[in-house]
Amino acid sequence: MIEKLSLTSDRLLSHQQLPCCNSYCGIPMCGKKMLIYKHVDTNQKPLLLTGHHNDITAMTFGKGSSPVLLCSASADYIIVWDIELCQKRSMEGEVAAGTIIGTLLGDIAYLSFCFSDERVAACSGRTVHILSSKRQEVIATLSSHMGLVTSGEFCPWNKDIFVTTSEDRTFKVWNLNTHSVCYQSFVLSACPLLTVLLLEETRHIITGSADGQAWCFSLSDDHKCHLVTSVDLHNIEKRHQRHLQTVEHQPGGAEVKVEDSKPVLKMAFYGSVTDTNKDCSWLCIGSSDGLYVVDLATSELLTALYFKDHPNLSIKVAGSWSISPRQDDSMVVSLVSALFAPNVALMEFSLTDFGRILAGGEGLSVFASSPPLLESPLTAELKKTAPHHPKKKGDMKEHPLVFHTKVKSSGYTASPRRMMFSPKTNVQKNPASASSTKSTGLLIRDYPAESAAPSIPQVHLTIANKPIYCLQYSGDGKEILCGLGDSSLLLYKSSLTGKPNVCTGHDKLVSSVSWSLSRQWWLSASEDQTVRIWTHDSPEPAIIMREDLFSKPIRNAQFYYLDKFVLLSSGPNLFLYLYDVDVTCDDIKRYEKRSVIKLAKQFKVTSATGITALSAVNDFCSYIVLVCGSDRSIQIFDMNKAAVASELLDAHRRPIHYITQNKGSMFSTQTPESYNLFLTTAVTDGLKIWDLRTIRCVRRYDNHLNRCHPCTAAISPCGRFIASGSEDNCAYVYDIRSSSYLHKLQKHSDTVLTVTFNPATPQLLTGTLDGKLRLFKSSSGECLSHETSAPVCSALDFNMSRQ
Repeated sequence: MIEKLSLTSDRLLSHQQLPCCNSYCGIPMCGKKMLIYKHVDTNQKPLLLTGHHNDITAMTFGKGSSPVLLCSASADYIIVWDIELCQKRSMEGEVAAGTIIGTLLGDIAYLSFCFSDERVAACSGRTVHILSSKRQEVIATLSSHMGLVTSGEFCPWNKDIFVTTSEDRTFKVWNLNTHSVCYQSFVLSACPLLTVLLLEETRHIITGSADGQAWCFSLSDDHKCHLVTSVDLHNIEKRHQRHLQTVEHQPGGAEVKVEDSKPVLKMAFYGSVTDTNKDCSWLCIGSSDGLYVVDLATSELLTALYFKDHPNLSIKVAGSWSISPRQDDSMVVSLVSALFAPNVALMEFSLTDFGRILAGGEGLSVFASSPPLLESPLTAELKKTAPHHPKKKGDMKEHPLVFHTKVKSSGYTASPRRMMFSPKTNVQKNPASASSTKSTGLLIRDYPAESAAPSIPQVHLTIANKPIYCLQYSGDGKEILCGLGDSSLLLYKSSLTGKPNVCTGHDKLVSSVSWSLSRQWWLSASEDQTVRIWTHDSPEPAIIMREDLFSKPIRNAQFYYLDKFVLLSSGPNLFLYLYDVDVTCDDIKRYEKRSVIKLAKQFKVTSATGITALSAVNDFCSYIVLVCGSDRSIQIFDMNKAAVASELLDAHRRPIHYITQNKGSMFSTQTPESYNLFLTTAVTDGLKIWDLRTIRCVRRYDNHLNRCHPCTAAISPCGRFIASGSEDNCAYVYDIRSSSYLHKLQKHSDTVLTVTFNPATPQLLTGTLDGKLRLFKSSSGECLSHETSAPVCSALDFNMSRQ
């Protein structure tokens, strides 16, 4: 933070709009005069502009670089100045003059140019006057706010759209052709809205209030606004300071002190693509105590530059800001006025070093880069002992009696051969591929990576009267597991047709399901502290891990490390089990279970009272296991070293209830870097995408409603979309590169608790709180929507079907 210029005015300028652009800044002097300084050489004699008869109340520069226009307003005149022309006249000894574009329009509080500099908006009281910048002409008059208008800006991508904020705590979107309101927001805060910013890159509207809050809305083509995310300077500053204390290993017992007053006085967008930080999109917020730099994608504070950290500055508490980012040299130029003193300062803030800091990472990767260590728990093997049978006398072994109705002996019953040798006429060209296709029954087809997001209803199915807590497709996309709140587990075809297979045995709700990579068996975990592994060959589970092994309910369980282990969490403990599923049957000891399971490693998360969510990759060898704790932390376990590789504190404002990784599928191919992304969600705190390599949040999604239920989320196999459940009876589909949602899948009968993508085809399946499934497709063809009703599956139905 460098102070390039400091001046003392004859009066307070704390609540006055001051002008600042990339090349010039302007300061009113003696009420009616203006001094224009160049940023390059502030010691040079400033340009003096005179022409107002009353005190100047607002000033602003135009958006263009040539010519540079300045607009100033007072109670008598609104004048537009050509700075380069005024400098030329001043050097020739003439008096610099401007063009009067408005007279007697009242006390102007805010001025703004359109992006072509052809129009000027002047906010006076509750009215906004749209003026021509070249002549004295009132193009439009906008008046609809219930309070004083505090700011107004033209839309950069639509010249006929204008946005205003007011002390009535709302913002309005105006149509300049019809002079009418297109959209009026709800009351956003208890304090007045002070400023507004429009971003052309993302087509977003950002508005800030006097109590330190900012809201980001998306502006669609129909002029309807949807809330994307919100920022509270108080909260993000607290999280940022706690993060700094953790990084610097400072004692965490001291309470973070935050000032009460943090108004959003001015905002500016800084976006660039550099070698150290690619595609950065930062929001610079000027407040009373300094400049805040917020990552728009994550809504997190990147840095805060405080006045108190620089005692040599003439500004201690700011009253107004004018911010102008320089895109070429990573500099932010600001003109700041003091709140309680008649001081004005021109400051420069450098973001180059900050961008270099953000580029550094932890060096973690989801892919295994080296073989497992000898002492690693991943090298453990399950030694299954064969059943011991006592030896009988003699070498002959006893065999059970076998009765055959037909015994082939010498072939007397077969028809005689007519030819000794007959040629094979049905020879296949590729017998190997045919045999593999026959054995697997799977025809591999590429996932359509360029397909649209699933949004068209295809099937609506009622399966139970209890909530659907978990859904998961098999790896080939042909079957789907549904874990219900009535303790049952349903196995459907992916088309949701036919009668499902019912698996019962749990006593409480099924909290987690997982398919094996071979698709031969699957597991279910329940709140009754048991885990069961099922197979296609038997209605009874092959393995039951009973409640005496665990002290707390099991909320997360899955297959891990290419089906070698079962990974699960119970309370603060993380368990890694070896297992072997044996489906062979002995006719004599048919009730003897031959499947075995053995504990390989147990970890205890000491920083949390319980594990709320976990995730690991099973499709390929990965040492990384992601564990979320009730203390809102994310711990990254390196199973090869059997230790915590990294830890992220305060990942969300609430404990994370669901985490999932970008695992892709066997039908799709993504870049290796994309597999390092993982998704977390917490109640009241939206969705966050993280990068494992840097342990940083890279984007946030807040459009869906999640206040009390543990709604889950999913990443599409192509890695382009994110789906999330919501409590407004909708499912939301996001573009992973944008914080605004693509589709809002409506007409669900209740809260959408769980969502999942089909790994083989662009389909999305949702499960609701009242036990209904809805399948969506991405094709733009004919909608095959139909409603069916399946009987409620219970233990009684299952037992009757067996009999």
